[in-house]
Amino acid sequence: MNRLLDTHCHLTGYKDPAEVLREAADASVDIVAVTEDPGEYRLMRSRLGRRLGVHTALGMHPLRAHGFTPADLARFLRMLPDAPWIGEIGLDYSPAGRSTRRAQLRIFEAILGDPRTLSVPMTVHSRGAEVETLTRLAQSGANAAILHWYTGPPNLVDDALAAGLWFSVNPAMCHSAKARRLIDALPVDRVLLETDGPFARYRGRPARPADLSAVIAHLAARWDLAPEDVVRQLHANRLQLLERCEDP
Repeated sequence: MNRLLDTHCHLTGYKDPAEVLREAADASVDIVAVTEDPGEYRLMRSRLGRRLGVHTALGMHPLRAHGFTPADLARFLRMLPDAPWIGEIGLDYSPAGRSTRRAQLRIFEAILGDPRTLSVPMTVHSRGAEVETLTRLAQSGANAAILHWYTGPPNLVDDALAAGLWFSVNPAMCHSAKARRLIDALPVDRVLLETDGPFARYRGRPARPADLSAVIAHLAARWDLAPEDVVRQLHANRLQLLERCEDP
């Protein structure tokens, strides 16, 4: 059976993470549990261990850049060899992150400058900093990078595709006219799934990995495919992403 993959889920943000994991397992959804700093990653790995269907991602969230020290970055880089995924990393030049642009860029460039990042899939934040994010990813040669919940200018989508990047779609995006236009512009073999739960919402509550069935239904309608064919396509996309990591 082709399992779905939630490539961007803040598992520790839920009040009931054990229940979220149970629901995901019942719905045949694997989870990439993103983190916001190396300490959270270490704690998550300790709690989850090598749990089947859950991949813990090593992150340094751009909106936390003001608090990161050189020691935090060094710790991140030391942990890279054991990390199966990287995320959440990236840039955020929205009003919430504008004052820390230099710190964000320094951290992002240091992460992308480490050749070990080319062997790990990564989920990347780019809000308000799409040009800088795409430029740095293209320069780094990152070939398994996913633009998480992309909200940037449509004219950059072709540049991102040319750079070999992927886009992840969550339930909230299915109800946004702008996001629907993005989905329609993407080749079917460059699309992956995410929830960004619990921060993204679905039906008035925090989105959960089990909600990805709603995205499958939406993609089936947009792509004019049967739901089972959408699942097969997404599984093939997942395998292609991982194969890129094996041959950077």
